[in-house]
Amino acid sequence: MIIGYTNGYFDLFHVGHLRLLKRARSLCDTLIVGVITDEECPKQKGKTPIIPLEQRLEIVSGLACVNLAVPVFCDDKEIEWRSYRFNKLFVGSDHQNTKTWNDWEIKFKRLGVDIIYLPYTREVSSTKIKLRIIDEAAKI
Repeated sequence: MIIGYTNGYFDLFHVGHLRLLKRARSLCDTLIVGVITDEECPKQKGKTPIIPLEQRLEIVSGLACVNLAVPVFCDDKEIEWRSYRFNKLFVGSDHQNTKTWNDWEIKFKRLGVDIIYLPYTREVSSTKIKLRIIDEAAKI
């Protein structure tokens, strides 16, 4: 049984999120998705989410490709591994070859976990959506 795991903010859920989750699910038997809490988002990304955690969890858990959506309270993926014992950790390709993810690769290799980098959808992001909303609101 291949258990996959990924996590994210999933604020202003968009097609890039959906594509990543569908790709991840196609590579495992069970997909667990961590949704980063409202309190943790500013620590990790420097931004507060627009959509509250409860709603982001409901959106993610409502997807057919997701078997389980769980809140994430810190940036330590090894803690998540201890809880869910996943075999594959999925992350966007925009993180590949960064110091942080190179370090995670070393740690997870020892645990028998493969890190799989999935194509990042560059044309859309929650940040781009927020900026477009601001631009449109300025025209009003």
